[in-house]
This record gives sequence, structure tokens and C-alpha cells, in this order.
Amino acid sequence: MDLMNLDHVPAFVTKDGSEIRELLAYRNSCIRHQSLAEARLLPGQATEEHYHIKTEEIYYITHGSGRLRIDQELRDVHTGDAIAIPPGKRHKLWNTGTGVLRLLCCCAPCYEHGDTIITETGA
Repeated sequence: MDLMNLDHVPAFVTKDGSEIRELLAYRNSCIRHQSLAEARLLPGQATEEHYHIKTEEIYYITHGSGRLRIDQELRDVHTGDAIAIPPGKRHKLWNTGTGVLRLLCCCAPCYEHGDTIITETGA
């Protein structure tokens, strides 16, 4: 059994500038075709707009609030929201709240820096 606890998973910064803790993926478990990570954005912080060539994502907001743009659609997001992001769709997430924005990111296939294409510079 592969069991990971969020408190014991090291953080790293993704290509889009968000801090993530990869809970399960091929790098640390028997999982081969998807990954599960928690991402965090500090108040006022944003990711760089980007898209993934192959990877589809699901964001599930666990704490806080923000604003998410997928292509030209802009929506406010809050705790409890689940968002589908298909491959090839440009997206950017802002933390518009006063606390840390925390979300689970499910990726299939697994998150890879090489599959992330940045479409702007700076957050």
C-alpha cells in the first residue's frame, strides 16, 4: 500500500509558479497514469498563464477563494468548487482572498514540467 501524508511530502515549485506537494504519482508510488497534488497560492499571488499539451486537470478548491480564467472564460472559485481543465486550454489562477488558496490538482497523465507551456511571463 502506498500511503502519503500531506505533512510529510516535500514542496516544489511548478513551471507556472505555484507551490505543490505531489501526494501520489509514478515518482513516489505505484500510480502510473495520473497524479494527485496539493497546490498553494499566497494572498495576491497568481500562476502564470499556461496550458498542457497532453494533460487534463481537475482542480478542487479545499481552502480559500480565487479567480480562474480558462481561455476567455473568467470565474470566481471558492472552497468546494471542482473545475475541469482540458488539454490545450490556457488557464491562470489568482488568489483573491485573504488566506492561502489551497487546491487539489488531479492530472492525467501525471504532471510534468515538459508538458506545461507558459503563455505569459510574470504573475
